[in-house]
Amino acid sequence: MKAFLISLGLTWAAVAETQQNPAAVAARNWRETHERAILSEFMDLLAMPNLARDDEAVRKNANAIVSMLGKRGVKARLLEEAGVPPVVFGEIDTPGATRTLMFYAHYDGQPLDPKEWATPPWQPVLRDRPLHQDGRVVPLPANGKIDPEWRIYARSASDDKAPIITISAALDALKAARIPLRSNIKFIFEGEEEAGSPHLASVIEKYKSLLGSDVWLICDGPVHQSRRQQIVFGARGVTIVDVTLYGPNHELHSGHYGNWAPNPAMALARLLASMKDDSGRVLIDRFYDGIEPLTETEKRAIAEAPDVDRDLMRELSLGATDGDGKKLVELINYPSLNIRGMGSARIGGQASNVIPSTATATIDIRLVKGVDHDVAAKRLIDHIRKQGYYVVETDPDAQTRMSHPKIAKVTVEPGGYNASRTSMDLPISQLVLRTADSARGPIVKLPTMGGSVPLFMIDEILHVPTISVPIANHDNNQHSYNENIRIQNLWDGIELMAALLTM
Repeated sequence: MKAFLISLGLTWAAVAETQQNPAAVAARNWRETHERAILSEFMDLLAMPNLARDDEAVRKNANAIVSMLGKRGVKARLLEEAGVPPVVFGEIDTPGATRTLMFYAHYDGQPLDPKEWATPPWQPVLRDRPLHQDGRVVPLPANGKIDPEWRIYARSASDDKAPIITISAALDALKAARIPLRSNIKFIFEGEEEAGSPHLASVIEKYKSLLGSDVWLICDGPVHQSRRQQIVFGARGVTIVDVTLYGPNHELHSGHYGNWAPNPAMALARLLASMKDDSGRVLIDRFYDGIEPLTETEKRAIAEAPDVDRDLMRELSLGATDGDGKKLVELINYPSLNIRGMGSARIGGQASNVIPSTATATIDIRLVKGVDHDVAAKRLIDHIRKQGYYVVETDPDAQTRMSHPKIAKVTVEPGGYNASRTSMDLPISQLVLRTADSARGPIVKLPTMGGSVPLFMIDEILHVPTISVPIANHDNNQHSYNENIRIQNLWDGIELMAALLTM
């Protein structure tokens, strides 16, 4: 770990020495005298609950972001569609510009259980180090420099309100330095990405002419685990499937009926175990069929990426990894099957001596280019049938339960979408790489990020390349409790956004 930290120090030094982008330098100089104001505005935004299912809260967020953009001279408004969380749209017209850049982010956050959080999720706090290192809550200083290793803890601190504040601060910095834009700029901030973006395609279709651009810059996700800036040219798709197995029609005493009444929790464990081998390879028939091969440029980018696997194993206390020895950076270019969670009866102090009535697992399948989300879900369902299960879509009645020894209710959640990947060799791709390199020093470039962002529908409807420009720290706990953003990642993000806005 000591060697790893030394290498990080050398990386930061290299960034400082090689930074040549005037907009990034201006953004750093401006930020150094406005740190408290930036964080104060950010924490006000984080204090707003933002679950996609809460219509009133989502609309408050959207209106707040429209106001934030308006203060920066951006023409901003809401793109409305009945029953859909509003999409924030903004634009800056640049006289004589021949290129249009679209910046995408989302303002909604993952569902949560407040009881799991060390501090309330929508009461942002500063800590002087990561929580798992006993970070203490500290007040936002009224004066003086803020330690860049401090972190803000709140829902959406990293995923995905951080890019919104860095873009806003970058616009302030460029205006103060009188650095002109060279392109027309557009912004689109979505309000239901964490719900799978079920309506984004219809919004894009409805406002197709308004959303035209030369590239979508996707401001979401973490930087590389080495803390180097990374630029990513694709994202995995996703489909989510719920599987419920059935035992008796009500819970039974485990002493009176054990060894006789089938236990659905045990059956579920067997079914899930049938889906993967000990190395983590998925055993579902044809699961890997259709994968679009990587290009030579993409293979070279993967080979050149920093090797952080051993450091990550130490960080995460892992004694082994899946993948038969393949590195993480390689494995994210394959589809994956993950058990998001399982439930049956109760556990721990609340457990009863019962045979459960049902057992449920929620599975997500992450997809790569060439594998359709509907086809992937069908392959999973076919596998369940091959294990002897009668598959239904709704809870079975008594007659159905008595007619079949093994029943599985399988529900494919709406909102699944396919993976997307932009060529690294496009002129716009090369421009983004050069710009990021001039602002942040040597960068990591990858063909695909591990997470899922709805790039496919942008590509399919608008036929526009998408490139991800993430800013969050890799250990930000996104999608879990105690989500956080490292302050230095915010500062770096402001510089990166300033460079991209003026490229």
